[in-house]
Amino acid sequence: MSCEVVPVRETFESDSVKTLGIDLAADPKRTAAAIIEWRDGQARLVHLSLGVTDETVVELFRDSDVTGIDCPLGWPAPFLSFLLGHSREEPGAVLCHDGLAGRRELAYRTSDRFVTGRTGLIPLSVSADRLAHPAMRCAVIQAKIARACGVQPRDGTGHLVEVYPAASLKIWGISARRYKGRGTPESEVRNNILGQLTAAAPWLDLDTYRDQRPPRTIYSIPSSHH
Repeated sequence: MSCEVVPVRETFESDSVKTLGIDLAADPKRTAAAIIEWRDGQARLVHLSLGVTDETVVELFRDSDVTGIDCPLGWPAPFLSFLLGHSREEPGAVLCHDGLAGRRELAYRTSDRFVTGRTGLIPLSVSADRLAHPAMRCAVIQAKIARACGVQPRDGTGHLVEVYPAASLKIWGISARRYKGRGTPESEVRNNILGQLTAAAPWLDLDTYRDQRPPRTIYSIPSSHH
């Protein structure tokens, strides 16, 4: 399969664009993927799968124009310098982050602070929270994509972008509190979210997978095309 990827701007001007959303977990068994095809003012869910491996992510990436991953694509730059200084036993590189303010620089990226300023939401810290485990897998996936199709920028200007479903839903005006979990209340919240989403976007066709979709995956699909 070819690894050539058409520039994003050109694909948006074409007749059909496919956007891939990955709800990434540390365990492939709990990782889901969804693809939406955009054509003639309509958007249709054309692929949905659960139990997605790294190799499947790379394959789906090749076949899509833009891929959004619900996981940090990197770590705070100060955190990397902090770890390097610690490993090299360089006190200065560590002590410059002494105190609560210094540790905040290690915990949150510039993009995290931007999201908080825009939405009021505080993303989980990729360096100081349980999100670190999926992020390690995400780094490996990025390396596999780079080996197969070339290095992808992490700043949102290329074919691989980081997405934050909770922030997207809030900006769209969709109530989405406490939707994570396997219980009946959480399932009801997700169904309500999908009801709000489809009502607000009548051009979005989810019918093919209406009975078996893992709802969170839909929110991981990049929305910048429409």
